[in-house]
Amino acid sequence: MNAVPENRPEPCDVLVIGGGPAGSTAAALLAQRGVDVVLVEKDAHPRFHIGESLLPRNFRIFERLGVQAAVADMGVPKPGAEFVSDETGTAVAFPFVNSLIDGAAPAFQVRRAEFDAMLFAAARDKGARAFETTRVTSVAEGGDGRLAIQATDANGPRAFAPRFVLDASGRDTLMSTRLGLKDSNKDNNTAAVFGHFRGVERREGEREGYISVHLVQDGWFWMIPLRDGITSVGFVGNPAAFRQRGASLAEFFARRLRDSPSVSARMRDAVRLGEITGTGNYSYRAKRGWGDRWMMIGDAFAFVDPVFSSGVLMAMSMGEAGADVAEGWLADPRRGAALARRAERTTRRRIARISWLIYRINQPVLRELFMSPSNRLGMRDGIVSLLAGHFGREWRLLLPVLGFKTVYYGLSAIRRVFPRPAM
Repeated sequence: MNAVPENRPEPCDVLVIGGGPAGSTAAALLAQRGVDVVLVEKDAHPRFHIGESLLPRNFRIFERLGVQAAVADMGVPKPGAEFVSDETGTAVAFPFVNSLIDGAAPAFQVRRAEFDAMLFAAARDKGARAFETTRVTSVAEGGDGRLAIQATDANGPRAFAPRFVLDASGRDTLMSTRLGLKDSNKDNNTAAVFGHFRGVERREGEREGYISVHLVQDGWFWMIPLRDGITSVGFVGNPAAFRQRGASLAEFFARRLRDSPSVSARMRDAVRLGEITGTGNYSYRAKRGWGDRWMMIGDAFAFVDPVFSSGVLMAMSMGEAGADVAEGWLADPRRGAALARRAERTTRRRIARISWLIYRINQPVLRELFMSPSNRLGMRDGIVSLLAGHFGREWRLLLPVLGFKTVYYGLSAIRRVFPRPAM
């Protein structure tokens, strides 16, 4: 980082760059503890974002922030997830109540524009100095043990002088890009197209509110029921799926909808609301996540394929850890560094745990196991626990997850020798 001239810098203890779930969580927790924290967001809330399906494990963080009632009020209750196979025409439910850990914890589907705006407002209400339409343009060394932050807002240049920075800039990956730390995952080179629709066929009965994951050729669809009869529908595909993309995203998306029997059946009466949006190069992570007086949190550090709805939980969990690191660093940089090392190790372990499933979601053997789940050794309920957001080292999951992986590798070896006949 090179020194830049200061422009009447505003001092603060911690500057949080980015007002999504990671940044707003960190800012709210720091403000609750009496830390002088500034939160800046480049856009104005509400703004559209994907990642609308939350997990039961999110709820403990909502309780810490005091926003659980607000989330319940804006969300559609989500009792579980279902996987639907185009190949076999079957659908299998994974109810969260079967989780081996906190099976009764609630989960919700939310419109992210509303959800993110609520979290940002909560940080402000707790005492964070929160600014929208404020884009950070540079991070550099400052004086008196502070960093020098240059930004712009509607009135022109602005400067801050924080003692610590939390980079929650999302897929902009501010620090990672500037320091050359971004490492794209070429093993999961996927892209997505998505939009909101009205009139999509909803599940009923016990599966009302479920997220539906439709396993299709070269990828998968999500169907997320939201309030007011709106459904979020998206397709995530590998490079083969996008080779014949065509003239527009909307045409490509419509073709993929038609090509899936299970999805097209539910979209017969659907009416599109707004534009179809796309994003690519889904998975990446930083080679390192922190340095002298700064730390990356949320998507600024890493992003993985959203098939198991882990994004918001990962972001908010990193926001919690980032708040602890920032507070520790302010008191003693050596303690802050130790906390940062520990937080990064924990985050990488959690990402690896869920990524093992994510990177195999298009493999026939994993799909076969998901569509015919066995609960020997608690394997099915162990997978439900992962789907509920339990990515840590909980001892109750060790044997079920190990058993599932063993079966996967064994069945993969068998399928190489005795391929399953085509349907």
